[in-house]
Amino acid sequence: MLKYLLLIVMLATPVMAVQPDEILADPVMEARARDISKGLRCLVCRNENIDDSNAELARDLRLLVRERLVAGDTDQEVEDFVVERYGEYVLLKPMFSLSNAMLWFAGPALLIVGGWISLVFIRRRSTGAALPEEGLTADEQAKLDALLKG
Repeated sequence: MLKYLLLIVMLATPVMAVQPDEILADPVMEARARDISKGLRCLVCRNENIDDSNAELARDLRLLVRERLVAGDTDQEVEDFVVERYGEYVLLKPMFSLSNAMLWFAGPALLIVGGWISLVFIRRRSTGAALPEEGLTADEQAKLDALLKG
């Protein structure tokens, strides 16, 4: 049992997809490349950054980032180049702009509207349950008495 648990723990560790031949000799440049790579989405894997993805396209993007850094680009210039080439979708955390403001505000707005609707529904329901029940009419009471007698 212990060996199976150990096997599961070993398999559950994160696997870095960066190959040894991709790593830059300069540790500072490599650290910059890793930081940039962690903010870029793998276009094949969707919600995985290119630093963790094993896809060929992710490898190409990692190499592109490193080539741009070696060429002397700043981190922002590298990110801008990749966004220009692949679109804003490549960013794991997209920039805020008027074109995507609806995406930024739709979630919180729906949460607020849903909470307000729930609150109104609960208040109406609790108010309706608190009303006292009306008694039986004289005719209904007579019919009930007749049924109970026999």
